[in-house]
Amino acid sequence: MSQTVMKLADLPKLQGFALSDDERHEIEHALGHYPDGRAASIDALKAVQKRRGWVPDEAIPEIAAAIGITAAELEGVATFYSLIFRRPVGRHVIKVCDSISCHLTGYDELKGELVKQLGIQYGQTTSDQRFTLLPICCLGACDRGATMMIDDDLFGPVEPADVSKILGQYA
Repeated sequence: MSQTVMKLADLPKLQGFALSDDERHEIEHALGHYPDGRAASIDALKAVQKRRGWVPDEAIPEIAAAIGITAAELEGVATFYSLIFRRPVGRHVIKVCDSISCHLTGYDELKGELVKQLGIQYGQTTSDQRFTLLPICCLGACDRGATMMIDDDLFGPVEPADVSKILGQYA
């Protein structure tokens, strides 16, 4: 049985959303690493998020078609994986570890200082679009609690007095 291979560029544009050439290229590259398109789901979502900052609802059908799965399957991945943002976020995303280890080593104080300095709660973005504040179940740095991550930078242990200096690094 022969299979027809469709290039991403040949796929129809769905619901007014179109993948950019860079996104298509990155998704094609990811597909080359996996025997099944499902395995490329997170990579494909990340390709869109990297360029747009988030993954809009309108992107799901086109990304799904590009990797050969249903939109419902991809929606399940996109809503399960906490690092795929489904609405716009600030230029910098602050993820605060709320695991038991961090709760025991200063989580409440760290969260309180971030809320105070940023003037926002979890799930919100500062009015200047600079920061979005989110909880995350574990950052894998239990020996350095309380921890937080800004973009891809891990900080820990973080004392409330450290917050202002850390935030200042992200203009």
